[in-house]
Amino acid sequence: MLVTDRKRCARRSLAECVADAIEGGVNVVQLREKDLPAGELLQLARQLRGVCGTRALLIVNDRLDVALLSGADGVHLGSKALPVAAARQFLPPSMRVGRSVHSVNEARQADLDGADYVLAGTIFPSASHADAIPAGTSFLRDLTARVGIPVVAIGGINPGNVAHCWEAGVEGIAAISSILDPEDPREAASRLLPPAEEEPACASS
Repeated sequence: MLVTDRKRCARRSLAECVADAIEGGVNVVQLREKDLPAGELLQLARQLRGVCGTRALLIVNDRLDVALLSGADGVHLGSKALPVAAARQFLPPSMRVGRSVHSVNEARQADLDGADYVLAGTIFPSASHADAIPAGTSFLRDLTARVGIPVVAIGGINPGNVAHCWEAGVEGIAAISSILDPEDPREAASRLLPPAEEEPACASS
């Protein structure tokens, strides 16, 4: 999962970076641009909907209205956002709902409330959440053993430590800077793939 931050794309557009990252193996794009006004966010979501096509899911962070109007595949809810069960009342059954969690109890509640996946972190030290205490991969192992829905790891994940996340049993990893900061998002994304899928060009994380 690529979590977007258009300010990291330097001289390129976010759409260009997302397209390259998908070529490198990203199969979920979470649009997370919280500083954008609703109208601009909707315009960007529609643009990324076209970029993702059938190659990657488009998930919109927090904004149910933008997710619905843009034809996104789902919405991701932060730990302090709307409850999953409440969001489900406004979304068609086909749309995916994810939840950010920081504990096993939160993850189990998300599962009970009907979330399709949980985004667990912060796993390693991260510049994006400098004040957060890293939970480590033992947290991931605990989650994957006790939660019945997919666990996606986030927070400070890079090519040097991503293997520890896959070994912990997660079904996905999410990254921002590790994909968007390098000059080549395609190559950067490919370096985060699970070991069994590193060789095939069509592999996805």
